[in-house]
Amino acid sequence: MELPSGAVAADRGLTGTLVLTLEHQWLQALRGFGLSGNDKEIVDVVWQCLRRACSSRRQQDLLHGYSLISISDLQSQQRVPCCSHLTWSSDEFREWVRQGEDVLPNQRRLQRTHLILMGYLTDKRLGEKEELVDGSLYVRDKSGALPCVLLHFKLEWLGCLLLFPSWIYIPQAGKSTAGYVEILQDPIQVMPVPEKTIDIIPVFYPGSATQMLNARPQWKKMGKLNVAGEVCRLSTILHIHHKTFFFLFLKCFNSTVCVPVLVQKSHQLVWHHALQLGQRYVVTALKMACLKESGLRVFNTSSSSRLLLYCMKQVKEQLLDCTLEGNPAVSASTKACVELKSLLELEEKIMVPVRKSTVISYRGTITQMLNAHAGLYELDNKFTLCLAYQQLLNSGCGLRPGAFVELQDVHLVQKPLATSPPVLAACLHSTVVLKRFSTGSTLYHPVASFGNLYVQLLLRFNLSLPFYLWLVSLLETFEQRFCGFIPHQQFLRCFSQQALGAAEKFFVPILNTLVPLSKQERNIHQEILAEKHHCPLEQYQILEPPCQIPHFSQLYTLADKRCWENFNPLQQLNSVSEIYSTSAQELNCRLAWSYCSLSANSFQPRVVLLGFLEWSSNGSLQLQDRSKTLPCMIFHRDGRPFADTSLIGCLLQVEIFQLVMEQFFQSGFPSGQQLPSHEYVKERKSRPCVQFCFEDATVLHIPEKRPSRGPTVNERIFSGEKDDGSATAELRSPEEKVSNVVQAEASASTAEGSKGSAGEAGWVSRLFLVTQKEGLVWRNYLLTSEDKGKDGQTKQICFQATVVWMGKPEPCTSLGASGRQQELKSSALQETSEAQQKLLLLFLRKSLRWFPFLHTDHLYKLIIPQCKDLDVFDKLCSSSAPGNLLNVLSHSLFLPVPDAALLHHVGCMSQLIPALSELEQKLFSIEEILSSSFTGSLVSFSGEIVERTLRESLFGKKPLADFLTGNLLPWDYTVKLSVSPIAGSSVVLDVYVEPPFLPYLWGLLPGARILFQNVQRKVSRFGNVYCTYNASSCVCVLTAATHRSSQHLAAKCTPTVYLSNILLQPSSLCRAQVVCHLMCVLSLSLRWICSLCNNIFTEGRWSQCNPPCSPHAGVCKASAKILVEDGTGECVVVCTNQQVRKMLGLSLKEWDVVQNHVQCTGSIDIQHKEASTGVGRMEEHEEVFTWYLRSLCRSPAVCRSILLTLKLDRKPPEVQKAGSRQLRRFYLNELEFLSWMRNRRNFLCLNVQET
Repeated sequence: MELPSGAVAADRGLTGTLVLTLEHQWLQALRGFGLSGNDKEIVDVVWQCLRRACSSRRQQDLLHGYSLISISDLQSQQRVPCCSHLTWSSDEFREWVRQGEDVLPNQRRLQRTHLILMGYLTDKRLGEKEELVDGSLYVRDKSGALPCVLLHFKLEWLGCLLLFPSWIYIPQAGKSTAGYVEILQDPIQVMPVPEKTIDIIPVFYPGSATQMLNARPQWKKMGKLNVAGEVCRLSTILHIHHKTFFFLFLKCFNSTVCVPVLVQKSHQLVWHHALQLGQRYVVTALKMACLKESGLRVFNTSSSSRLLLYCMKQVKEQLLDCTLEGNPAVSASTKACVELKSLLELEEKIMVPVRKSTVISYRGTITQMLNAHAGLYELDNKFTLCLAYQQLLNSGCGLRPGAFVELQDVHLVQKPLATSPPVLAACLHSTVVLKRFSTGSTLYHPVASFGNLYVQLLLRFNLSLPFYLWLVSLLETFEQRFCGFIPHQQFLRCFSQQALGAAEKFFVPILNTLVPLSKQERNIHQEILAEKHHCPLEQYQILEPPCQIPHFSQLYTLADKRCWENFNPLQQLNSVSEIYSTSAQELNCRLAWSYCSLSANSFQPRVVLLGFLEWSSNGSLQLQDRSKTLPCMIFHRDGRPFADTSLIGCLLQVEIFQLVMEQFFQSGFPSGQQLPSHEYVKERKSRPCVQFCFEDATVLHIPEKRPSRGPTVNERIFSGEKDDGSATAELRSPEEKVSNVVQAEASASTAEGSKGSAGEAGWVSRLFLVTQKEGLVWRNYLLTSEDKGKDGQTKQICFQATVVWMGKPEPCTSLGASGRQQELKSSALQETSEAQQKLLLLFLRKSLRWFPFLHTDHLYKLIIPQCKDLDVFDKLCSSSAPGNLLNVLSHSLFLPVPDAALLHHVGCMSQLIPALSELEQKLFSIEEILSSSFTGSLVSFSGEIVERTLRESLFGKKPLADFLTGNLLPWDYTVKLSVSPIAGSSVVLDVYVEPPFLPYLWGLLPGARILFQNVQRKVSRFGNVYCTYNASSCVCVLTAATHRSSQHLAAKCTPTVYLSNILLQPSSLCRAQVVCHLMCVLSLSLRWICSLCNNIFTEGRWSQCNPPCSPHAGVCKASAKILVEDGTGECVVVCTNQQVRKMLGLSLKEWDVVQNHVQCTGSIDIQHKEASTGVGRMEEHEEVFTWYLRSLCRSPAVCRSILLTLKLDRKPPEVQKAGSRQLRRFYLNELEFLSWMRNRRNFLCLNVQET
């Protein structure tokens, strides 16, 4: 609205034209209000009213430029807060604004308008059928009504036509035709009403009235009586159980005795605006009553009761005929405003579990509106004002930043939460009075008690103040995170019989767990009237928040910080004792990829996950809020693959989860001695992933059913229009996600029974069975000529699946639970040729979202929305494959899945139709794959990951330009997964995964159970069987990894066996424990080398190094070959580093002495002949230290019984044929024997323990 111009200078006066225009507006307005008479009489009434409003000639001149405005025009035209001061000069207005700026210097000032507002003041509002009275005041004219707030109100104004000389209009936020008016100055009656004469009124004072209440049976027949007194307390207007009422308390003029008066007649609720604390009044025609619920006695107003100002000349005191004994019903509070600083310091010193609040009075300015719906405001920049425990009058009108309030009998609660400021909380016993309006320009945020989730939860669970503040904090976080996904009207709603809102579904179970069920309900009568005050604010405990729901961006920051602070390279290595002897290359390779697993209880307070389940452009699932997305993996507790497509777009709550932070380090540690220092970490990145079970998730919100938008599938396919969907657009706006394909998919998958709606939309569906699925990989795929790149091809991330049609296309309808199996059986047998049933489905761009849900041996329904053509699947199919696709030659047809197509999971095929189980993909056992008689190439199997290590890549080092998007590991690293069939098994199969596939593989952690599909079986030149992941392979994580470390998993899979068992079945052995006797040490080698270049340190300098290496890069390398036997066989075991120390039986201090000597000499080599043969050699000239080690190797302290953990050496130095033998020489009592013996097998030592 364009505002009128400013007033003209006073010396010009009002011209005749302006007078006529203003008089004409007044005439029309007053005629509309029903005033009768000729124009001259009405104009005289106008000018008489103006003279009363403008007492001087200067003020009358200020009327120049003003115009009259109606209520409807004010609501529809004024969109920003404004004010109008008819009797103020510009200097007075600027001074008024300056006073407000002194309190809040950064707030926007109100916009001044030159508008004149007039209307009737009423306490009735228009309802649906009749006028309603709720205790609020309204300004009404013929065009509408507007709520209003007055600082001073007289009952004689009610129903009169008034001129409002000074007012502020505050529009409501979010609505253009709602708001309220703040009346700054007393209104002027347009038609003055003569004052009524009042006769002498006989009255009782509170002292006598209290005695009558206590002796109610004796005075019950007395009838109505009048009570005079001073208002010492005034409750807020309460709306409870369809009743509206309030209490006022009249105090004696010379004592603290007071009596309560209950006002509940609808036409008397307006008294609440006229009553002022400290003023004296007379209330007539009161009746004595006893409240049923509490048994307390009060005075109750009757229909004929009146509220009058007390005048000593117009009252006559009535005396009681007899003396009655009794205590006062209520004592007035004599506490004045106390010094807050002393109270705060006192409570700071008293540290007790249960604290008592202090009841005080306070006056201050509202400096910030924290949460109007929750009744929280900031007072004087240092206190939190909580008004939630009493119902706000006028829905919180007038409580804006800059308003000045007076608080009486409020509770001072210091630090209800560990991080919150002191709180001034008002209960039903408290009184809150608005003393001055704000001068700032802020919109109106109405506060409703009904349907307000804050208030409903507060009243339902009778929450203490710490619990309520924590609840408000969580609700605010909930709304901030998901306000763009859920419609606002469904957000904080609270229904008693209808469906619960998302926030209520989340908070009610938590409060049911935390709040004691035996907690008493709130007694409002006792809280207001009882002499000994009891309310929820009386006592409190500092609350440690039981849980939190942080933004995903905050959660990621917390988890990343926690993992980095707790990062210990020593814990990331398999053997801490070996790190000081590990080369720099191997050391940094082991640290390149690690992970940290955090649970909900790893955070304080514990974390509850809330997020919308969405899909990402890389084919993974993710939980999303407004701040960030977190990749996630969902499992079933029984190990079934997760395939429920109906959860897309739903809001999930997860309390039991694992947040896995995969950490990728680029480090340059020269040796293990520098591991405690982080300065050698050059770069670090992390990749989060949330893992949880489907059974542990709760659905809080299901998106509304919405039709698909945009062109139909037929238009996109057959019109040649280019689909601009991009696989890289992972982050989309919340509005787009809620209203786009995700919503349509959720509608289709969650409403199978809505047959009519699906038919009207014209959807076509067809069932198919997945027989083979391949993983995500970058392929050169060309859809149209417009997609061609510079090199003639386009590289896109995609995956493909081999499927079998299970019937004919049909309109999308629901199948009954009883008839579904028979329907599937009949449709599966319709096709006679298996080759005609098979085809290849190609998924790319937006159809990548179905990758986590698609599994072999599962039945799905492919739905084409906005299509009625049953031949659409045949038209989408093609007999030739564009681009470079794998496995195309084995299929006659392929079908690119449209972006708008939907998938619905029907079930597992082997469960629905057991007769067709032969179509299920063959799964082999790990024992079968390791068998030498196995001849297959592509194999599928399941197992548990025992260990995950990094190895040098078979691809070799690639330039930086060849790095793929999303790969956080260096290109020259290959991941080796050691997989065991079950936990505790010694049978292990190694699977190698090259870097190009790693960005799209999640959850490959020790302890996870994995289903490997179509991996390639290979045999090394040493006869070892292993598998490699290729472009046609796929993995599915069946169960998540546990907290157990890889060392714990390896130890669990280590059985104790005899050497003969190992020698008979060596191919399937991973590791085993053997109790054996150490016969002799065949060789011992100690070297001090550079961990960077592996050169030997000799005589105080580095050999063959130019420039010389740093002394900090030196490590001691120890190795030994020992011969052991256990009575069933013998073998050679290779020990290294710390295993050599344990084998020699040296302590850590003794081993340090050995290493220091090796550092000086460079190397020590010792070789022994066997005890049973004459093979070997002796050193002719050796130093004392070497002689000591040689003697130690022969001593009984070394040749003893030990417990060895070992594994087969898969790369023996000499490959000998199986079953080959050699001639061995033995000596016994000077007798020599020759015998043919089986070749010894070489083993690698993993650990040495004493028996």
